[in-house]
Amino acid sequence: MELLTLAWILVSVVVISLFAIIGVFFLYMREELLNKVLLALVSLSAGALMGGALLHMIPEALTMITSINAFLLLLLGFSFFFLLENFLKWRHCHDARCEVHTFSYMNLVGDGIHNITDGLIIAASFVASFALGVVTTLAVAFHEIPQEIGDFAVLVYGGFEKRKALKYNYAAATTIIPGAIVGFLLSIYTTQFIQFMLPIAAGGFIYIAASDLIPELRKETRPKKSLLVFGVFLMGVILMYIALTIFG
Repeated sequence: MELLTLAWILVSVVVISLFAIIGVFFLYMREELLNKVLLALVSLSAGALMGGALLHMIPEALTMITSINAFLLLLLGFSFFFLLENFLKWRHCHDARCEVHTFSYMNLVGDGIHNITDGLIIAASFVASFALGVVTTLAVAFHEIPQEIGDFAVLVYGGFEKRKALKYNYAAATTIIPGAIVGFLLSIYTTQFIQFMLPIAAGGFIYIAASDLIPELRKETRPKKSLLVFGVFLMGVILMYIALTIFG
């Protein structure tokens, strides 16, 4: 049973790590079209992260620990991601003119740490239950697509040659694999790791959605486009609910 769980974890994180090469396919897209695609992906990602955190991770954590401890850990996770982002001066950026692009190496460090955390979260989720693992993987996957496009753009803008940018970005993405292996080992040897990790991860998901992604969506001021963006956001939430229904 443990080997089957590990297999699902490894398949999930390897697939997600491959998203790092997706940026090259968008690099030659017209900027206007790229912005439209990115806005939809960011909106879907924000909804999926919020849905994954509030519909799955927190309810699962509440079956393991008291509500006060669960929400304290959620707050800890939110605060940790806030501190990490500010310390590394790294953020999810989907605009090619963003100032953070000049800090290419810092972006790689931040991306690597973030992917290690994603690996820990996915591993803990699969150990808790298969359904939670699938939902968490989907939430991370929806989030990774716009992130990896942005990260690739960061490196190219910062002066990296395209092939080198692709290689470095993929190297940073593969840190999700050792993160997942460590998370799996910790999860099978101590149940407390899962109890702590789920609400902390939920806090991180909420922080990323609320602090990094939703502010990007609020830049759209045209009423019809804003409603469309909101609709895609809700679609992300609904997808997480459907995933729970199917795999739960």
